[in-house]
Amino acid sequence: MYLYRYVNIQMGRPRKSLISLEATPYYHCVSRCVRRAFLCGRDERTGRCFEHRRQWIEDRLLELAEIFALDICAYAVMSNHYHVVLHINAAQAEAWTLREVVDRWHQLCKGSPLSQRFARNEALSGAELARLEEVAAEWRERLMDISWFMRMLNESIARQANQEDGCTGRFWEGRFKSQALLDERALAACMAYVDLNPIRAKVADTPETSDHTSIQRFMDTHKTRSFPLLVTLHPILCFIGA
Repeated sequence: MYLYRYVNIQMGRPRKSLISLEATPYYHCVSRCVRRAFLCGRDERTGRCFEHRRQWIEDRLLELAEIFALDICAYAVMSNHYHVVLHINAAQAEAWTLREVVDRWHQLCKGSPLSQRFARNEALSGAELARLEEVAAEWRERLMDISWFMRMLNESIARQANQEDGCTGRFWEGRFKSQALLDERALAACMAYVDLNPIRAKVADTPETSDHTSIQRFMDTHKTRSFPLLVTLHPILCFIGA
Protein backbone atom coordinates (compact mmCIF):
# COMPACT_ATOMS: atom_id res chain seq x y z
CA MET A 1 0.00 0.00 0.00
CA TYR A 2 1.38 3.40 -0.95
CA LEU A 3 0.69 6.39 1.26
CA TYR A 4 1.42 9.88 0.04
CA ARG A 5 0.78 13.41 1.17
CA TYR A 6 -1.91 15.04 -0.92
CA VAL A 7 -4.87 17.40 -0.85
CA ASN A 8 -8.09 15.73 -1.92
CA ILE A 9 -10.00 17.97 -4.33
CA GLN A 10 -13.62 18.11 -3.16
CA MET A 11 -16.16 17.86 -5.95
CA GLY A 12 -18.57 20.50 -4.62
CA ARG A 13 -16.20 23.44 -5.10
CA PRO A 14 -14.98 25.01 -8.36
CA ARG A 15 -11.86 23.13 -9.37
CA LYS A 16 -10.14 26.35 -10.48
CA SER A 17 -10.21 27.60 -6.88
CA LEU A 18 -8.57 24.41 -5.62
CA ILE A 19 -5.74 23.87 -8.12
CA SER A 20 -2.95 26.18 -7.02
CA LEU A 21 0.46 26.51 -8.66
CA GLU A 22 1.69 28.17 -5.47
CA ALA A 23 0.96 24.96 -3.57
CA THR A 24 2.11 22.42 -6.18
CA PRO A 25 2.20 21.90 -9.95
CA TYR A 26 1.57 18.12 -9.62
CA TYR A 27 -1.86 16.47 -9.60
CA HIS A 28 -3.17 12.91 -9.64
CA CYS A 29 -6.39 12.61 -11.68
CA VAL A 30 -8.81 9.68 -12.01
CA SER A 31 -11.77 9.20 -14.35
CA ARG A 32 -14.17 6.28 -14.01
CA CYS A 33 -16.63 4.88 -16.52
CA VAL A 34 -20.30 5.01 -15.52
CA ARG A 35 -21.51 2.14 -17.69
CA ARG A 36 -21.59 -1.50 -16.74
CA ALA A 37 -20.10 -2.39 -20.14
CA PHE A 38 -16.71 -1.09 -19.02
CA LEU A 39 -14.34 1.39 -20.60
CA CYS A 40 -11.77 -1.04 -21.91
CA GLY A 41 -12.47 -4.44 -20.42
CA ARG A 42 -14.60 -7.44 -21.36
CA ASP A 43 -18.33 -7.50 -20.64
CA GLU A 44 -18.93 -10.97 -19.20
CA ARG A 45 -22.69 -10.64 -19.74
CA THR A 46 -22.55 -9.98 -23.48
CA GLY A 47 -19.09 -11.34 -24.26
CA ARG A 48 -18.12 -8.11 -26.01
CA CYS A 49 -14.52 -7.01 -25.68
CA PHE A 50 -13.56 -3.36 -25.36
CA GLU A 51 -9.83 -3.80 -24.84
CA HIS A 52 -9.02 -1.72 -27.92
CA ARG A 53 -10.29 1.35 -26.08
CA ARG A 54 -7.20 1.30 -23.88
CA GLN A 55 -5.22 2.40 -26.90
CA TRP A 56 -7.71 5.18 -27.53
CA ILE A 57 -6.95 6.58 -24.08
CA GLU A 58 -3.18 6.22 -24.38
CA ASP A 59 -3.04 7.75 -27.85
CA ARG A 60 -5.20 10.71 -26.83
CA LEU A 61 -3.17 11.29 -23.66
CA LEU A 62 0.06 11.51 -25.64
CA GLU A 63 -1.55 13.64 -28.33
CA LEU A 64 -2.86 16.17 -25.82
CA ALA A 65 0.49 16.28 -24.02
CA GLU A 66 1.99 17.63 -27.23
CA ILE A 67 -0.58 20.44 -27.30
CA PHE A 68 -1.03 21.46 -23.65
CA ALA A 69 1.58 22.84 -21.27
CA LEU A 70 1.01 19.75 -19.15
CA ASP A 71 3.57 16.98 -18.73
CA ILE A 72 2.40 13.42 -18.15
CA CYS A 73 4.40 11.98 -15.26
CA ALA A 74 2.58 8.64 -15.03
CA TYR A 75 -0.55 6.93 -16.30
CA ALA A 76 -2.34 3.60 -16.22
CA VAL A 77 -5.40 2.65 -18.27
CA MET A 78 -7.51 0.05 -16.47
CA SER A 79 -10.71 -1.76 -17.44
CA ASN A 80 -13.22 0.80 -16.16
CA HIS A 81 -11.07 3.78 -15.14
CA TYR A 82 -7.72 5.41 -15.73
CA HIS A 83 -5.12 7.28 -13.67
CA VAL A 84 -2.87 10.10 -14.84
CA VAL A 85 -0.35 12.22 -12.92
CA LEU A 86 0.03 15.66 -14.50
CA HIS A 87 2.58 18.44 -14.09
CA ILE A 88 1.50 21.99 -14.92
CA ASN A 89 4.35 23.49 -16.94
CA ALA A 90 3.57 27.18 -16.48
CA ALA A 91 6.97 28.32 -17.73
CA GLN A 92 6.40 26.56 -21.04
CA ALA A 93 2.99 28.20 -21.53
CA GLU A 94 4.29 31.65 -20.66
CA ALA A 95 7.11 31.31 -23.20
CA TRP A 96 4.77 30.58 -26.13
CA THR A 97 4.39 33.27 -28.76
CA LEU A 98 0.97 34.41 -29.96
CA ARG A 99 1.43 32.21 -33.03
CA GLU A 100 2.18 29.15 -30.89
CA VAL A 101 -0.86 29.72 -28.69
CA VAL A 102 -3.16 30.09 -31.69
CA ASP A 103 -1.70 27.06 -33.49
CA ARG A 104 -2.05 24.89 -30.40
CA TRP A 105 -5.60 26.03 -29.70
CA HIS A 106 -6.60 25.34 -33.30
CA GLN A 107 -5.59 21.71 -32.78
CA LEU A 108 -8.36 21.53 -30.17
CA CYS A 109 -11.02 23.95 -31.45
CA LYS A 110 -11.57 25.99 -34.57
CA GLY A 111 -10.92 29.26 -32.73
CA SER A 112 -12.42 32.54 -33.85
CA PRO A 113 -12.68 34.34 -37.21
CA LEU A 114 -9.79 36.57 -36.12
CA SER A 115 -7.58 33.63 -35.15
CA GLN A 116 -8.41 31.88 -38.41
CA ARG A 117 -7.35 34.96 -40.38
CA PHE A 118 -4.19 35.22 -38.28
CA ALA A 119 -3.40 31.57 -38.96
CA ARG A 120 -3.74 32.22 -42.69
CA ASN A 121 -1.22 35.08 -42.33
CA GLU A 122 -3.81 37.68 -43.29
CA ALA A 123 -3.09 41.23 -42.17
CA LEU A 124 -4.88 42.35 -38.98
CA SER A 125 -5.41 45.92 -37.86
CA GLY A 126 -3.95 47.10 -34.57
CA ALA A 127 -7.34 46.82 -32.88
CA GLU A 128 -7.91 43.33 -34.28
CA LEU A 129 -4.50 42.17 -33.15
CA ALA A 130 -5.09 43.57 -29.67
CA ARG A 131 -8.41 41.73 -29.48
CA LEU A 132 -6.78 38.49 -30.62
CA GLU A 133 -4.11 38.86 -27.94
CA GLU A 134 -6.85 39.21 -25.32
CA VAL A 135 -8.55 36.03 -26.51
CA ALA A 136 -5.23 34.19 -26.82
CA ALA A 137 -4.43 35.07 -23.20
CA GLU A 138 -7.50 33.08 -22.17
CA TRP A 139 -6.48 30.23 -24.47
CA ARG A 140 -3.00 30.25 -22.94
CA GLU A 141 -4.56 29.78 -19.50
CA ARG A 142 -6.72 26.93 -20.76
CA LEU A 143 -3.71 25.22 -22.32
CA MET A 144 -2.17 24.87 -18.87
CA ASP A 145 -5.44 23.96 -17.17
CA ILE A 146 -5.97 20.40 -15.93
CA SER A 147 -9.75 20.65 -16.23
CA TRP A 148 -9.50 21.57 -19.92
CA PHE A 149 -7.03 18.76 -20.52
CA MET A 150 -9.32 16.19 -18.91
CA ARG A 151 -12.34 17.64 -20.70
CA MET A 152 -10.69 17.29 -24.11
CA LEU A 153 -9.59 13.77 -23.27
CA ASN A 154 -12.86 12.50 -21.84
CA GLU A 155 -15.17 14.13 -24.37
CA SER A 156 -13.33 12.63 -27.33
CA ILE A 157 -13.30 9.14 -25.79
CA ALA A 158 -17.00 9.39 -24.90
CA ARG A 159 -17.87 10.36 -28.48
CA GLN A 160 -15.92 7.40 -29.88
CA ALA A 161 -17.46 4.98 -27.40
CA ASN A 162 -21.00 6.27 -27.97
CA GLN A 163 -20.57 5.92 -31.71
CA GLU A 164 -19.25 2.40 -31.33
CA ASP A 165 -22.03 1.42 -28.91
CA GLY A 166 -24.73 3.11 -30.99
CA CYS A 167 -26.08 5.11 -28.07
CA THR A 168 -26.05 8.51 -26.40
CA GLY A 169 -25.74 9.71 -22.85
CA ARG A 170 -23.07 9.91 -20.19
CA PHE A 171 -20.03 7.71 -20.48
CA TRP A 172 -18.01 8.99 -17.51
CA GLU A 173 -19.00 8.92 -13.85
CA GLY A 174 -19.36 12.66 -13.28
CA ARG A 175 -16.33 14.93 -13.09
CA PHE A 176 -12.87 13.52 -12.73
CA LYS A 177 -11.32 13.35 -9.26
CA SER A 178 -8.10 15.17 -8.43
CA GLN A 179 -5.46 15.04 -5.71
CA ALA A 180 -2.73 17.65 -5.28
CA LEU A 181 0.70 16.10 -4.61
CA LEU A 182 2.42 18.42 -2.19
CA ASP A 183 6.05 17.25 -2.22
CA GLU A 184 8.53 14.98 -4.01
CA ARG A 185 7.82 12.06 -1.70
CA ALA A 186 4.12 12.32 -2.48
CA LEU A 187 4.84 12.53 -6.21
CA ALA A 188 7.13 9.49 -6.15
CA ALA A 189 4.72 7.36 -4.11
CA CYS A 190 1.75 8.34 -6.27
CA MET A 191 3.60 7.54 -9.49
CA ALA A 192 4.52 4.12 -8.10
CA TYR A 193 0.89 3.61 -7.09
CA VAL A 194 -0.28 4.46 -10.62
CA ASP A 195 2.36 2.41 -12.43
CA LEU A 196 1.69 -0.68 -10.30
CA ASN A 197 -2.09 -0.59 -10.72
CA PRO A 198 -2.21 -3.49 -13.23
CA ILE A 199 -0.08 -5.66 -10.95
CA ARG A 200 -2.27 -5.01 -7.92
CA ALA A 201 -5.34 -5.73 -10.06
CA LYS A 202 -3.68 -9.01 -11.15
CA VAL A 203 -3.94 -8.21 -14.86
CA ALA A 204 -0.14 -8.16 -15.21
CA ASP A 205 2.75 -9.86 -13.44
CA THR A 206 5.50 -7.28 -13.99
CA PRO A 207 5.81 -3.61 -15.02
CA GLU A 208 7.19 -4.74 -18.38
CA THR A 209 3.98 -6.63 -19.13
CA SER A 210 1.66 -3.89 -17.81
CA ASP A 211 0.10 -2.72 -21.04
CA HIS A 212 -0.92 0.92 -21.47
CA THR A 213 1.09 2.24 -18.54
CA SER A 214 3.79 4.88 -18.37
CA ILE A 215 6.27 2.49 -16.75
CA GLN A 216 6.02 0.05 -19.67
CA ARG A 217 6.38 2.88 -22.18
CA PHE A 218 9.40 4.26 -20.35
CA MET A 219 11.08 0.86 -20.33
CA ASP A 220 10.37 0.27 -24.02
CA THR A 221 11.71 3.66 -25.07
CA HIS A 222 14.68 3.44 -22.68
CA LYS A 223 15.84 0.29 -24.46
CA THR A 224 16.03 2.19 -27.74
CA ARG A 225 17.22 5.40 -26.05
CA SER A 226 14.31 7.23 -27.66
CA PHE A 227 12.65 9.24 -24.91
CA PRO A 228 9.10 10.53 -25.48
CA LEU A 229 7.69 13.75 -24.14
CA LEU A 230 6.31 12.07 -21.05
CA VAL A 231 8.34 10.57 -18.21
CA THR A 232 11.56 12.19 -19.42
CA LEU A 233 12.32 12.76 -15.74
CA HIS A 234 10.61 9.85 -14.00
CA PRO A 235 11.26 10.29 -10.24
CA ILE A 236 10.62 6.64 -9.42
CA LEU A 237 13.22 5.41 -11.89
CA CYS A 238 15.70 8.10 -10.85
CA PHE A 239 15.36 7.00 -7.23
CA ILE A 240 16.15 3.37 -8.05
CA GLY A 241 19.04 4.31 -10.33
CA ALA A 242 17.49 3.46 -13.68
